[in-house]
Amino acid sequence: MPAYIIARVEVTDPSRYQEYTRLTPGAIARFGGKFIVRGGKTVTLEGESESRRMVVIEFPTLEQAQAFYDSPDYRAAREVRKGAAIAQFLAVDGVPA
Repeated sequence: MPAYIIARVEVTDPSRYQEYTRLTPGAIARFGGKFIVRGGKTVTLEGESESRRMVVIEFPTLEQAQAFYDSPDYRAAREVRKGAAIAQFLAVDGVPA
């Protein structure tokens, strides 16, 4: 069953955050993941307005999503992100095919 990492990110240091965005694609791919949403225009349809950067990454399984997040490569990327953004990351199972 697919799983997703959903992130809401408030970028506080754009130049440093840009370095983080260069580090993540390879780490994501190593765990079978792919970006579904990576920033882009956001329109709030209901509820409080959302101005944070939105990211959705699909993985083959929840276990692979967690393994990516805990991997040495992504831990190194998270260190680069420190001080560049305030983020919330969630991992959630998708709908069975």
